[in-house]
Amino acid sequence: MGLKRLREVFGLEPVEFSATKKIGASGEERSKDLIDAFEDKNIKAVIASLGGDDQVTYIKNLPPALFVKNPKPFFGFSDNTHFANFLWLNGIPSFYGAALFTQFAMQKRMDEYTIQYLKYAFFEDGEFELKPSKLYNDIGIGWDDPKNLNNERIYEENKGWYWDGAQSAEGIIWGGCLESIDELLCHGLKIPPLEDFENIILITETSEEIPSAEYVFRVYRALGERGILERVRAILVGRPKAWEFNKQQSTEEKDLYRENQREIILRAVRVYNKKVPLIQNVDFGHTDPQVALPYGQKIRIDSATRKIFAKF
Repeated sequence: MGLKRLREVFGLEPVEFSATKKIGASGEERSKDLIDAFEDKNIKAVIASLGGDDQVTYIKNLPPALFVKNPKPFFGFSDNTHFANFLWLNGIPSFYGAALFTQFAMQKRMDEYTIQYLKYAFFEDGEFELKPSKLYNDIGIGWDDPKNLNNERIYEENKGWYWDGAQSAEGIIWGGCLESIDELLCHGLKIPPLEDFENIILITETSEEIPSAEYVFRVYRALGERGILERVRAILVGRPKAWEFNKQQSTEEKDLYRENQREIILRAVRVYNKKVPLIQNVDFGHTDPQVALPYGQKIRIDSATRKIFAKF
């Protein structure tokens, strides 16, 4: 279904690579797919099929020179934070968002908000305003029953952005899924040098693991102790996913979970940086609709008007 929508909604011709057709493909097989896709001159962009939890084990083995020689847009989020970071370190912009199974193959229909920003990413070149969606979804539908393909997801009211800090800012996006950032730090893997964070807009969002506020605080404290939070120009936090099949929370429980995360992030950030603009509940990450944020590219934050603009 995702391949069909790439053709019918966007007029693109998708090409499947071997590891996408194999359940449990190894890291070596997925690495080969990335290498083959970037080397293929007929491939104009690469879209991840899904996230995962083990990119940290094989991305570090990719040959940087090959990707530098063959740069092209990459779309993906969640565990794909590791590959986005790899591309960033090698001067290759990408897009944080839009995986094949989660956005393009959404049951019933793709979200129009997601489609609009994907069209900017695929076909436009310029600065566009990011706007809060009116509704959001984080309640899934099981893929185990084919009948579910025609069922529409449940949407709820989106509470908009939560803005703290009066300064405006402009910088280059870096960051991603908080759990993956935690892995990068824990394993001592390469991230941008500390001085580069002077020009960075940090983005973070949490996954379907629905981590506790205490966990989120510890990761943010690690970013602070490393000198990152005091240097970044702004911080964008994606709307947290608060429902999963193994944790089916009510609307009230989800609201409380998000409130607790917002408060703990604000508390952690303000220990290290009193003035940096912090905008939370932004439309990216593990909920829908989402913006495929231009990772490694410019984003502009106007705190006076409370507007955000991204360079696609």
